[in-house]
Amino acid sequence: MVALSRIGLAGLAVMGQNLALNIAEKGFPISVYNRTTSKVDETVERAKQEGNLPLYGFHDPEAFVRSIQKPRVIIMLVKAGPPVDQTIKTLSIYLEKGDCIIDGGNEWYENTERREKAMAELGLLYLGMGVSGGEEGARHGPSLMPGGSYEAYKYIEDILLKVAAQVPDSGPCVTYIGKGGSGNFVKMVHNGIEYGDMQLIAEAYDVLKSVGKLSNEELHQVFSEWNKGELLSFLIEITADIFGIKDEKGGHLVDKVLDKTGMKGTGKWTVQQAAELSVAAPTIASSLDARFLSGLKEERVEAAKVFTSRGFGGVLADIAVDKEKLIDDVRQALYASKICSYAQGMNLIRAKSIEKGWDLKLGELARIWKGGCIIRAVFLDRIKKAYDRNPNLANLLVDPEFAKEIIERQSAWRGVVSLAINSGISTPGMSSSLAYFDSYRRERLPANLVQAQRDYFGAHTYERIDVLGSFHTEWFKIARQSKI
Repeated sequence: MVALSRIGLAGLAVMGQNLALNIAEKGFPISVYNRTTSKVDETVERAKQEGNLPLYGFHDPEAFVRSIQKPRVIIMLVKAGPPVDQTIKTLSIYLEKGDCIIDGGNEWYENTERREKAMAELGLLYLGMGVSGGEEGARHGPSLMPGGSYEAYKYIEDILLKVAAQVPDSGPCVTYIGKGGSGNFVKMVHNGIEYGDMQLIAEAYDVLKSVGKLSNEELHQVFSEWNKGELLSFLIEITADIFGIKDEKGGHLVDKVLDKTGMKGTGKWTVQQAAELSVAAPTIASSLDARFLSGLKEERVEAAKVFTSRGFGGVLADIAVDKEKLIDDVRQALYASKICSYAQGMNLIRAKSIEKGWDLKLGELARIWKGGCIIRAVFLDRIKKAYDRNPNLANLLVDPEFAKEIIERQSAWRGVVSLAINSGISTPGMSSSLAYFDSYRRERLPANLVQAQRDYFGAHTYERIDVLGSFHTEWFKIARQSKI
């Protein structure tokens, strides 16, 4: 009799293949299945080539399920939405009470909660697990965010602890996130923060290139240097790499890439959830708007013609700058803006945790994001320590250490945003981050006027600063009488 596999994985696109090979490489025999059988054969061949790993392929879903030891655990890595439901339908026919399905895709958290309830009625356990790190992370150590059935998590905790990225002094980049769809929600916000991070880096690039006139070689050097300090991170590292890669047809490849950014939906979901929960997330929202505007390539080409013909094209002013000072100022602006982006993401996670009763630990999330994932950065250790110091921290901006750092950098930050504005270069991420900081740090905002306007035209009432209660004033009558 053939020995049973410890776990199964269904869905063998690149992420699925790489995660399966990672699991096998860590010593856990794994069965794999894919509706398109050529992917099964391809994965089995890769397992042989990469060290005769204990990976076994199946073309038939029943044989696949039967090959896994009980209680069976199957990870799905298929496209979010209907394909997940279809895969569950295909596999659950052969599953038995106590078996477990784990969705490792970027799924909408409410779908995970719906499926968990439906599976429970069949006696099956269900987890929604965020997997971050891209192809390389999946193969060599991702950040894992499992949420849902705690019993299901305990079934595979031993596997996840070995498969996840390992960070010295911090441990495996996995933890049980919480109940329901919390794992998918946390991964969604992780992706929203990622959108913000990428946009801020792109703006730093634009200012350095368009105003500072840095060449790609210089940009490669700058980002490589930044990756040795406070900005040390995966995204800064790959940005430095990108500036160093030449195109086989001549020149640098980055200059040949069309300025049109794609997206798969998690950033949009993050902004929608921020709006639903009344959590300000302007850095993340501006990064999404920037992607929308980038998608209007044809319109922008025509708009450029209209304005250039009127003497208003491209960079508005050829401003003489001290290159070294600009590089340092942009570094400080990027760091300060990043603090705001992460603060917004963490506040969104906290708000949802309170609404759903998930009891999420923000410091622990920062810990598991320190390795494996796309937003991994040395900066996250500082965030973990901030929440360790004060688990009820209202906002990262008021942590004593981050507050000190922002104050030290705010002059350079304002200078970079002002320079960009005067040069006609949009920096929506940096600008909205600065506006977020300035709004949050001020005791009094002009919102009193907005509320007065609401009461004027809609009798929405207002509160006073000197007397408790709600008030309504007949502004129109008073104003009309004063005009008589």
